[in-house]
Amino acid sequence: MAIVGAGRVGCALGRRLREKGWRIGPVITRSMRTARAARRRIGTGQPQAGLSDAVLAADLILIATPDRAIAETAETLARILPARRSAAQGDDKDNRSGSARQTRGPRKSGGKAWRGKIALHTSGALGSDVLRPLALRGAAIGSLHPLQTFSGRNTPSLAGCACAIEGSTAALPMARRICRELGGVPVVLPQRRKAAYHAAAALAAGHVLAVIEAAVHILVTVGFPRKRAVRALLPLTRQTLANYERLGARAAWTGPLNRGDFSVIERHLEALRRFPREYREAYDALSRLGVNVLANGSSSKKRQLEQALTRISTD
Repeated sequence: MAIVGAGRVGCALGRRLREKGWRIGPVITRSMRTARAARRRIGTGQPQAGLSDAVLAADLILIATPDRAIAETAETLARILPARRSAAQGDDKDNRSGSARQTRGPRKSGGKAWRGKIALHTSGALGSDVLRPLALRGAAIGSLHPLQTFSGRNTPSLAGCACAIEGSTAALPMARRICRELGGVPVVLPQRRKAAYHAAAALAAGHVLAVIEAAVHILVTVGFPRKRAVRALLPLTRQTLANYERLGARAAWTGPLNRGDFSVIERHLEALRRFPREYREAYDALSRLGVNVLANGSSSKKRQLEQALTRISTD
């Protein structure tokens, strides 16, 4: 397996697969320094700065670059020829510098080099169609996204983690195999639904973190030391999640909106005038969202909430 873009996700997957006995070949980043660092984190591999024909020795190419770079990476990979064919291109600057050996001719040349290979990317929001240049070369294409956070400080366990997979008929079995070997649970998604899937992940992870950090900032502003604010809020959040897991959303839901105490909500919004505009807007939006998803769109709660929000906005 070759890993292209060995950042947090690439290193984590590479390390876990290496522990399962997978053979890791090229570990490719933009510089030799970062490639060597990635090899150390993975525990094996051949560090490489930039793409070259060495990637063609791998049966599986895992593209773990940032989303914005995946299309360009696929285009560059699709232009790589085996060394013997590349030499025929002449003594160009790319060959002298040792960077990616690429064709200048028609796309159809060099296609045999990609036949039978599998290319998977790790984006949660993009479908496998972003790898179309490789499919035109004959590779099977797909995507594999573990529903997990990767901080870069440690290698998370993927046991029990859902993995969204999709792709061509030839690529799906490999994506499913990787997921299962990592202890994950594969879930096949249509590529047109991946962006919505990833939005759900962002709400449950990054956006929740933003809400908690905003709450910490509010407590600090009213007099809590930061560490004490964090220690005060985390048990509250953990208990809410534990109740959600054990009892379900409706039973775990507490607070003034659940109780219908709209005068308290008005006081909250009034207090948030002291903070950046986004705090009030987030509280407003989350209150509306809460009525829709936790109160099952209760028309009575919606009406009362709207009246409270209107009163506070016109004061």
